[in-house]
Amino acid sequence: QVQLVESGGGLVQAGGSLRLSCAASGNIFSINIMGWYRQVPGKQRELVADVTSGGSTGYADSVKGRFTISRDDTRNTVDLQMNSLKPKDTAVYYCNVEGWQRDNYFRSFSSWGQGTQVTVSS
Repeated sequence: QVQLVESGGGLVQAGGSLRLSCAASGNIFSINIMGWYRQVPGKQRELVADVTSGGSTGYADSVKGRFTISRDDTRNTVDLQMNSLKPKDTAVYYCNVEGWQRDNYFRSFSSWGQGTQVTVSS
């Protein structure tokens, strides 16, 4: 089992900043990709940003230039720095981690955090 614990959500005014953090723990051999997704009621969950084990990052067009994703492989954490927040960024944000576990054999895993609410007021 791999557990993810998220923190950092909250209420902020438009133009403000928030930093989300996600820590992975449990049976982890290696982590390939770490990412942040968001979801609003009635809509599909969408990718906000992700970062590979090699350090390559990807961002949704709607957040480019405002959000920055970073990971720390020594602590198995991934952060999302969100600046210049807009009301349309309001959503529940979820952390996702994909990688490999090793018991008697290797097996892949994909785990999700419980979600953290981000609300941006106008």
